[in-house]
Amino acid sequence: MSTENIDRIDRKLLDELQQDARITIAELAERVGLSATPCARRIKRMEESGLIEGHYLRLDPEKLGLKLMAIIQISMDRHTPDRFAHFEAEIARHPEIIECLLITGQSADYQLKVIVTDMSSYQDFLLNVITRIDGVADVHSSFIMRRVRDTRALPLNHLS
Repeated sequence: MSTENIDRIDRKLLDELQQDARITIAELAERVGLSATPCARRIKRMEESGLIEGHYLRLDPEKLGLKLMAIIQISMDRHTPDRFAHFEAEIARHPEIIECLLITGQSADYQLKVIVTDMSSYQDFLLNVITRIDGVADVHSSFIMRRVRDTRALPLNHLS
Protein backbone atom coordinates (compact mmCIF):
# COMPACT_ATOMS: atom_id res chain seq x y z
CA MET A 1 0.00 0.00 0.00
CA SER A 2 1.50 3.34 -1.02
CA THR A 3 0.86 6.79 0.41
CA GLU A 4 -1.20 7.79 -2.62
CA ASN A 5 -3.65 5.00 -1.72
CA ILE A 6 -4.23 6.42 1.77
CA ASP A 7 -7.22 8.72 1.79
CA ARG A 8 -8.56 11.08 4.45
CA ILE A 9 -10.57 8.31 6.14
CA ASP A 10 -7.60 5.91 6.24
CA ARG A 11 -5.55 8.68 7.82
CA LYS A 12 -8.21 9.25 10.47
CA LEU A 13 -8.33 5.50 11.14
CA LEU A 14 -4.57 5.36 11.54
CA ASP A 15 -4.54 8.40 13.83
CA GLU A 16 -7.23 6.89 16.06
CA LEU A 17 -5.58 3.44 16.14
CA GLN A 18 -2.21 4.95 17.06
CA GLN A 19 -3.84 6.61 20.06
CA ASP A 20 -5.79 3.51 21.16
CA ALA A 21 -5.26 0.20 19.37
CA ARG A 22 -7.87 -1.43 21.64
CA ILE A 23 -10.72 0.75 20.40
CA THR A 24 -13.71 -1.25 19.16
CA ILE A 25 -14.57 -1.27 15.47
CA ALA A 26 -17.95 0.29 16.30
CA GLU A 27 -16.36 3.20 18.19
CA LEU A 28 -13.66 3.64 15.55
CA ALA A 29 -16.24 3.64 12.75
CA GLU A 30 -18.26 6.28 14.56
CA ARG A 31 -15.22 8.52 15.08
CA VAL A 32 -14.27 8.44 11.39
CA GLY A 33 -17.79 8.57 9.95
CA LEU A 34 -18.13 5.03 8.56
CA SER A 35 -20.24 2.02 9.35
CA ALA A 36 -18.52 -0.93 11.04
CA THR A 37 -18.13 -3.20 7.99
CA PRO A 38 -16.28 -0.78 5.69
CA CYS A 39 -14.20 0.36 8.67
CA ALA A 40 -13.12 -3.22 9.43
CA ARG A 41 -12.45 -3.82 5.73
CA ARG A 42 -10.14 -0.80 5.54
CA ILE A 43 -8.21 -1.89 8.63
CA LYS A 44 -7.85 -5.43 7.27
CA ARG A 45 -6.56 -4.03 3.95
CA MET A 46 -3.96 -1.91 5.75
CA GLU A 47 -2.88 -4.89 7.88
CA GLU A 48 -2.58 -7.20 4.86
CA SER A 49 -0.54 -4.60 2.96
CA GLY A 50 1.89 -4.34 5.89
CA LEU A 51 1.09 -0.68 6.57
CA ILE A 52 -0.20 -1.72 10.00
CA GLU A 53 2.58 -3.89 11.41
CA GLY A 54 0.97 -4.90 14.69
CA HIS A 55 -0.85 -3.82 17.80
CA TYR A 56 1.24 -3.04 20.87
CA LEU A 57 0.74 -3.01 24.58
CA ARG A 58 2.61 -0.27 26.42
CA LEU A 59 3.84 -1.04 29.92
CA ASP A 60 5.08 1.31 32.63
CA PRO A 61 8.75 0.36 33.13
CA GLU A 62 9.02 1.97 36.58
CA LYS A 63 6.07 -0.03 37.91
CA LEU A 64 7.87 -3.16 36.70
CA GLY A 65 11.07 -2.20 38.52
CA LEU A 66 12.91 -1.13 35.36
CA LYS A 67 14.17 2.19 36.63
CA LEU A 68 17.32 2.79 34.59
CA MET A 69 17.30 3.56 30.88
CA ALA A 70 20.50 4.20 28.97
CA ILE A 71 21.51 5.15 25.47
CA ILE A 72 24.66 3.31 24.41
CA GLN A 73 26.67 4.34 21.39
CA ILE A 74 28.77 1.52 19.96
CA SER A 75 31.69 1.81 17.56
CA MET A 76 32.74 -1.30 15.68
CA ASP A 77 36.34 -2.28 14.96
CA ARG A 78 35.63 -3.16 11.29
CA HIS A 79 32.89 -1.99 8.97
CA THR A 80 32.11 -5.23 7.18
CA PRO A 81 28.72 -6.80 6.52
CA ASP A 82 29.61 -9.97 8.43
CA ARG A 83 30.81 -7.98 11.48
CA PHE A 84 27.60 -5.95 11.52
CA ALA A 85 25.44 -9.07 11.01
CA HIS A 86 27.20 -10.80 13.92
CA PHE A 87 26.67 -7.78 16.19
CA GLU A 88 22.99 -7.47 15.24
CA ALA A 89 22.38 -11.19 15.83
CA GLU A 90 24.01 -10.95 19.26
CA ILE A 91 22.08 -7.91 20.47
CA ALA A 92 18.79 -9.44 19.26
CA ARG A 93 19.20 -12.09 21.97
CA HIS A 94 18.95 -9.58 24.83
CA PRO A 95 15.53 -8.22 25.85
CA GLU A 96 17.19 -5.41 27.82
CA ILE A 97 17.94 -3.83 24.43
CA ILE A 98 14.64 -2.27 23.46
CA GLU A 99 15.95 -0.40 20.43
CA CYS A 100 18.95 -0.74 18.15
CA LEU A 101 19.71 1.74 15.39
CA LEU A 102 22.49 1.70 12.82
CA ILE A 103 23.43 5.37 12.68
CA THR A 104 25.54 7.85 10.76
CA GLY A 105 26.82 11.33 11.53
CA GLN A 106 28.41 10.28 14.82
CA SER A 107 31.63 8.53 15.70
CA ALA A 108 29.45 5.55 16.67
CA ASP A 109 28.01 2.92 14.35
CA TYR A 110 25.08 1.83 16.53
CA GLN A 111 22.86 3.42 19.11
CA LEU A 112 21.12 1.16 21.60
CA LYS A 113 18.38 1.94 24.07
CA VAL A 114 18.70 -0.32 27.09
CA ILE A 115 16.44 -0.68 30.12
CA VAL A 116 17.41 -2.43 33.37
CA THR A 117 16.54 -2.32 37.05
CA ASP A 118 19.44 -0.25 38.38
CA MET A 119 23.04 0.85 37.90
CA SER A 120 24.43 -2.44 39.19
CA SER A 121 22.39 -4.34 36.58
CA TYR A 122 23.56 -1.92 33.93
CA GLN A 123 27.21 -2.40 34.87
CA ASP A 124 26.78 -6.18 34.72
CA PHE A 125 25.01 -5.97 31.35
CA LEU A 126 27.63 -3.62 29.90
CA LEU A 127 30.64 -5.58 31.10
CA ASN A 128 29.33 -9.11 30.58
CA VAL A 129 27.26 -8.68 27.43
CA ILE A 130 27.99 -5.58 25.34
CA THR A 131 31.77 -5.37 25.70
CA ARG A 132 32.11 -9.12 25.05
CA ILE A 133 30.51 -9.01 21.60
CA ASP A 134 33.17 -9.55 18.94
CA GLY A 135 33.79 -6.37 17.02
CA VAL A 136 32.77 -3.86 19.68
CA ALA A 137 35.64 -1.38 19.82
CA ASP A 138 34.23 1.53 21.80
CA VAL A 139 31.22 2.14 24.04
CA HIS A 140 29.75 5.42 25.33
CA SER A 141 26.79 5.47 27.70
CA SER A 142 24.31 8.23 28.47
CA PHE A 143 21.57 7.87 31.04
CA ILE A 144 18.01 9.06 30.57
CA MET A 145 16.95 11.27 33.45
CA ARG A 146 13.32 11.75 32.35
CA ARG A 147 11.20 10.73 29.39
CA VAL A 148 9.86 14.04 28.12
CA ARG A 149 8.14 12.62 25.04
CA ASP A 150 7.93 8.93 24.34
CA THR A 151 5.63 7.76 21.56
CA ARG A 152 5.51 5.19 18.81
CA ALA A 153 2.86 7.19 16.94
CA LEU A 154 4.01 8.39 13.53
CA PRO A 155 3.13 11.85 12.20
CA LEU A 156 0.55 11.51 9.42
CA ASN A 157 0.00 15.19 8.66
CA HIS A 158 1.93 14.89 5.36
CA LEU A 159 -0.69 12.48 3.96
CA SER A 160 -3.67 13.74 1.97
